[in-house]
Amino acid sequence: MTRLPIEGVLPELRHILARGRTAVLTAPPGAGKTTRVPLALLDEPWLQGRRIVMLEPRRLAARAAAHFMAMTLGEAVGRTVGYRMRLESKIGPTTRIEVVTEGILTRLLQEDPSLAEYAIVIFDEFHERSLHADLGLALCLDAQRLFRPDLRLLVMSATLNGGTVADLLNHAPIIACEGRLFPVDTRYLDRPASGPLDQEVVRIVQRALKQERGSLLVFLPGMAEIRRVERRLLESRLDPTVLIAPLHGDLPQEAQDQAIRPAPPGTRKIVLATSIAETSLTIDGIRVVIDAGFLRTPRFDPRTGLTRLETIRVTQDSAEQRRGRAGRVEPGVCYRLWTAAEQQTLAARRPPEILEADLAPMLLELAAWGAADPYALSWLDPPPAGAVAQAKDLLIRLGALDNQGRITPHGRQMAELALHPRLAHMILNAIPLDLGGLACEVAALLSERDVLRSQPGWRNADLRLRLDVLHEFQRSGEPQGALGEHDLASLPRISVDRTACQRVRQVAEQWRRQLKILASGKDDPERLGVLLAFAYPDRIAQRQRGTDRRYVLANGRGACFPQPEPLASGAYLVIADLDAGTQWARIDLAAPVSQEELETYCGDQIREVESVWWDERTQAVRARRQRRLGELVLAEQPILHPAPAQITAALLSGVRRKGLASLPWTKELRQWRARVAFLRRVEGPASSWPDVSDEALLEGLERWLGPFLDGVTRLDALQHLDLAGPLQALLTREQQGRLDRLAPTYLVVPSGSRIRLDYEAGDVPVLAVRLQELFGCCETPRVADGKVPVSLHLLSPAGRPVQITQDLASFWTSAYPEVRKELRGRYPKHPWPDDPLSARPTSRTSRRV
Repeated sequence: MTRLPIEGVLPELRHILARGRTAVLTAPPGAGKTTRVPLALLDEPWLQGRRIVMLEPRRLAARAAAHFMAMTLGEAVGRTVGYRMRLESKIGPTTRIEVVTEGILTRLLQEDPSLAEYAIVIFDEFHERSLHADLGLALCLDAQRLFRPDLRLLVMSATLNGGTVADLLNHAPIIACEGRLFPVDTRYLDRPASGPLDQEVVRIVQRALKQERGSLLVFLPGMAEIRRVERRLLESRLDPTVLIAPLHGDLPQEAQDQAIRPAPPGTRKIVLATSIAETSLTIDGIRVVIDAGFLRTPRFDPRTGLTRLETIRVTQDSAEQRRGRAGRVEPGVCYRLWTAAEQQTLAARRPPEILEADLAPMLLELAAWGAADPYALSWLDPPPAGAVAQAKDLLIRLGALDNQGRITPHGRQMAELALHPRLAHMILNAIPLDLGGLACEVAALLSERDVLRSQPGWRNADLRLRLDVLHEFQRSGEPQGALGEHDLASLPRISVDRTACQRVRQVAEQWRRQLKILASGKDDPERLGVLLAFAYPDRIAQRQRGTDRRYVLANGRGACFPQPEPLASGAYLVIADLDAGTQWARIDLAAPVSQEELETYCGDQIREVESVWWDERTQAVRARRQRRLGELVLAEQPILHPAPAQITAALLSGVRRKGLASLPWTKELRQWRARVAFLRRVEGPASSWPDVSDEALLEGLERWLGPFLDGVTRLDALQHLDLAGPLQALLTREQQGRLDRLAPTYLVVPSGSRIRLDYEAGDVPVLAVRLQELFGCCETPRVADGKVPVSLHLLSPAGRPVQITQDLASFWTSAYPEVRKELRGRYPKHPWPDDPLSARPTSRTSRRV
């Protein structure tokens, strides 16, 4: 065997595992940890005849690692070294190393929490921080604590900070391997890319083919981009010696092997890969990497309960992993489709999947393990409380958990299926209806890649079409022409993905065998909506009135079709897949369901409620008896005599929406409110005067206004209400007397006139009075037991303000002479005495003095 960097630390690793139970191994990509470590432990005495199990996050890498180790031993896969993954297993009675993919380790633990057949669990590529890896490690730590103190745990990582993992493993020793990487020349764009991604990638590929030797590895976000780049390259008429090899997890094994193996002599390869090629997997002959700088990842929103597939910028650690692929065997080149300045803005690493994922499957596994409280286990990053609460609510709704979070018998059956809880619940509910076979097909269609391909910007969301394609594929292996009610010839923007069809068939058949479901003539595709309603009760949708593409979901959220579709003609749909990225989520997959079917199969979710609410459109209270499925109203009829308290509550809701201005305020009532507010300001909030601000009155509507609303159901009827009664009821009899004394509505001025005070004009009341009516008065009038001087607005004979003051004596001595000089010529019939304090006040005109 060629000596790899990992060989130098294997003696230390064996020594640590011989003495202890946990270890952390950090080694860069290409160091050889994936294939050398399990083989190096085969002869350790502590194995005692037990097996080694290694968790490999990706199926492609797991299969390749097992094949390489078997080849190293000169054996076929399935003897000393084997692998297990969904739909595929190569394990024999002599197998001592099992490479398993995510989900398989969890099944092994659920079947035997002590892992009696295994001596060590190796977590490879733990830096990817997949949800299954975090869950598997938490369960293994619990198993080690409760059942198997001798169980060894080894965590291997390329870029993760080993210290945090070591702390989780009770301060496990850390072994660091320095790796061996040839120099890689990194080349950035001069300016940010502006054109379509596939066009920019092809341009760099063509440049690299001219300037560099060796094969190319191109990192792209997903399969759609791989197909577009492949098509552009084929159209560019490449040299016949250049081979194009797509590489992603859903390819058949033969196609994956073709991408991984060395190019035939005299040729070179262009491997178009997703992020699957970042780690573990060795692709022979690669010395040029082209990184498009993006990856596709699912993100779950606990607020909506929906998962959205997002294309995001690559992180710095992933970019380094990709770059390293060019320097595995000789000096290489890495083209990055971003600028050096943009490199500095990339996030250091992706958040762990446990912080962004749908946690319903994990929570069900924990309940089956016996851990109703997920926080009782040891986590590198504890699951977010919001996502845990959302997952628990869903599992309770599906009948998998009881209200205390304990697993039910139905939930245990769901957990055994190793499916998302929604799909497991659907299949189990379908079996008594003789729809089990159909349910297995639907579950496979929803859990695997879409069997249909469509051009960008256009798709057909009808799940029945996928089912028709699958059935035709099963019959003839070549779906084309008429498909039930659908015709592919009439859908020119759609083509069939035959590889996906084959995989869906395999998955569905596996579940049929597991559940012993026989073929049934009752597998009617038109019952598809019923099955989806079992899986997605929160996504049963009702078409919004007056629209042709918008629907309201049972959970209260909205969804729509981005373009016209025949499916949008149905009054009810069940939505299996939707993108939650906008205010109106985009419907990606759905099937119709009738109201009769909802009544029959979802009756336990339908409730009758009496609703009394404020109707904004009619500005009145409405009362209806409704049959509701979540937030959907299936039927309703008016309630002739609703409870008065409900009517009042609904009416007050309308008042709150419209604001206090909707009430019949008069000038006198507004002044009354301002007088009370004035005394509350003077005596302080601790006084007995009530708070009559907008906020306080709106908050307390039930207390002060509610008792006066008997028989009122419409907003316009409120205009006939005498608002004085409700408002004055806020004051005690004593306060009403004090209000008139401390905050009078008017004052008698020296001329004998009764002048109204304005309490709304400012913080202190305003007395607007003609100047001549105050002759002989040197003291400013006061209110509130003499505590507050009023604000005097002194008016001209024409009623226009000439001075504002709270100090009348000062006005007479300082400002009055100038006012007299200015106004006496303009108003000659009015008195303008030299000494206003000795003059007689008057409200009439007289000869000039």
